[in-house]
Amino acid sequence: MTRLNKRGQLAIFIIIAIIIIAGALIFVFQDRVLPPEKSSEFSIIYEQYDSCIESEASAALSLAGSQGGRIDTGIFVPGSDYAPFSSHLNFLGFAVPYWYYISGNGVIKEQVPTKAQIEKEVADSVAAGIKNCNFENLYAQGYSIKFGEPNVKIKIEDAKVSADVTADILASKGENSAKKASHHVEIPSKFGKFYSAALKIYDKEKNEVFLEKYAEDILRLYAPVDGVEISCAPKIWKSRETADTIKSGLEANIAHLKTSGNDYTLAKEENRYFVINENLGENVNFVYSKEWPTKIEIFGSDGELLIAQPIGNQEGMGILGFCYAPYHFVYDIGFPVMVQIYDENEIFQFPIAVIIDKNLPRKAMLSEINPEESIDLCEYKTQDLEVNIYNTNFEKIDANISYSCFNQECKLGNSKEGVFFGKAPACVNGYLKLSSSGYADKRIIFSSNKENKAEVIMDEEVNVELELEVSGKPLAGNAIVSFGGERSISTSLPENPKIKISEGSYNISVYVYGNSSITIPASTKRQCTQVASSGVSGLLGGTKEQCFDINLPETKIDSAIIGGGSSEIYLIANDLKKGKLILKVDAFSAPDSLEKLQLNYEALEEAGVVVEAK
Repeated sequence: MTRLNKRGQLAIFIIIAIIIIAGALIFVFQDRVLPPEKSSEFSIIYEQYDSCIESEASAALSLAGSQGGRIDTGIFVPGSDYAPFSSHLNFLGFAVPYWYYISGNGVIKEQVPTKAQIEKEVADSVAAGIKNCNFENLYAQGYSIKFGEPNVKIKIEDAKVSADVTADILASKGENSAKKASHHVEIPSKFGKFYSAALKIYDKEKNEVFLEKYAEDILRLYAPVDGVEISCAPKIWKSRETADTIKSGLEANIAHLKTSGNDYTLAKEENRYFVINENLGENVNFVYSKEWPTKIEIFGSDGELLIAQPIGNQEGMGILGFCYAPYHFVYDIGFPVMVQIYDENEIFQFPIAVIIDKNLPRKAMLSEINPEESIDLCEYKTQDLEVNIYNTNFEKIDANISYSCFNQECKLGNSKEGVFFGKAPACVNGYLKLSSSGYADKRIIFSSNKENKAEVIMDEEVNVELELEVSGKPLAGNAIVSFGGERSISTSLPENPKIKISEGSYNISVYVYGNSSITIPASTKRQCTQVASSGVSGLLGGTKEQCFDINLPETKIDSAIIGGGSSEIYLIANDLKKGKLILKVDAFSAPDSLEKLQLNYEALEEAGVVVEAK
């Protein structure tokens, strides 16, 4: 036998020896090398346990996606009249935490969950859920199963979510038994990608306030903000109708917003206005409902009406040659928008509050205000307070009481049997505010730092119908009636003849309008002004006259003042309770020229109003 053959035989013997030793080691340490859970007899248990993990993880992810990434949505904090947003938006029965909102006391709040927070909440939900997995079908087959306390770790990625569960499962059947301690499940899911897309949208809104910019455009398109009407009669809008129109405009236009790069076709090129320059590669919806909590506050309104008073028909202004009604109204608007990233299987959504402050978008780069820097006075109710509340007959009545200091309003509570005992924050020249059903709201100056007792008389509020007579005849046109005083009220007749009013002193003004045939013909006026001269002369301060023409188009005045007047009067409760006030004013001749229209305004300044209760 050659040396080569001997070496080959030796190599074979060595390989056989290694196999024998490995087999012996496997036999001795089989519980470690080949765990008993590989037994096919008990694989049905482990597969069912893994299926339960997958089911619980999928349910937790679905819930988190519907609730802004949160399983535990936290404590609900209500809003206020100042800021109607609570800490959560009620969306189809889900209490979804706002990622950004203004709290009831005016503090900016951000509550954006991190990925680590989401993973922990999903893991806690899975750990609690798998304890209730149903194995009755296996028990019926003779299996005995004991479960250890689960420890769950969740990892969220763009295209999948991994669940690693450490939990001893001791299974036996007859004389056979097995044990398994670790379980790994992967769930196909875009949760991670959707969450990343949500952060991108939120950061874009945070830095660019694009939702506020759309809202500002909608405001100026659907409501009177700044402008001029060529008219010698006031231009009138109703506050409530204006607010409803704004809400409808927001609802319709917000729904049209979309992000770039998605699978859609623009029907018209102008619809590109609604495309937000952010390519996320996923479907995105922006949703607002006018039924959601919305704040619309209009400054410059006269009670229920927005009125643009005309200029050009007053005494001494006939030189203008035409009338115009300028207007400027200021709006504070706040409303929620739900942002949804979705496909046919999954959704991730979060709400954000959109704020228009004095007609302008809120400032970008939001940040949560440090509570130490923004003091909530309502948390420091240190002053004893007693309030006794009466009606005009000095009978005790109950009311809801709040206290305003600076820009904060603190709800103090309700009185009992006409008396309130409680605490208020210390403040100089704050306001006690009382409201009670059937009574006009009352507001009195009260310095809680040095006063602790107040006596308040509330006036009963009465529903009254207004009837207007013009020179003894029923109103044939339109009229505006204003009750100026501590509580101002305005209404238009004949559309809104009923008002709520209480006893008190009022300055009543009535403006009656009728059809007009006044036409201001087109004209051209030449106007000259001094401008800087050209060349060296201009550098030395020299000027020259420059003239230009102003073309005024033909203007027709369709409605003009034909009656009215004003008077100061005290309305007593007994007269108001009769249910009707008849206002009597003088009629003026229908104007057919600007000069006669100006004469009507002069007559209006001198005319009075007679009030009869009936």
